[in-house]
Amino acid sequence: VQLQASGGGLVQAGGSLRLSCAASGSIFSINDMGWYRQAPGKQRELVARITSGGDTNYADSVKGRFTISRDNAKNTVYLQMNSLKPEDTAVYYCNANVQRMAGFASLEYLYWGQGTQVTVSS
Repeated sequence: VQLQASGGGLVQAGGSLRLSCAASGSIFSINDMGWYRQAPGKQRELVARITSGGDTNYADSVKGRFTISRDNAKNTVYLQMNSLKPEDTAVYYCNANVQRMAGFASLEYLYWGQGTQVTVSS
């Protein structure tokens, strides 16, 4: 299973970006999907998560500015980022809890994407 993230870039403060992350490979189903970010010298932190049923939760710092969504048919999760601030600058990573068949049972595995750089200039 691979997660391919895209959509990062350089944007001015107040601007918008949309990140995408597509999962591919041997997938039975996907449970939670999420976005995390890591700024230089800081720990990786949760940005937003979404369940297979569409329930969401966000970090307080992005509430009202970022929106997470997913397309289950495409195994893809999105992050719409509006009103970007310089403090949003980080490498953004997606992850997914993937159900894979193992014989007659299904097992859940956590996969991470490769990260995409988001830089917000002031």
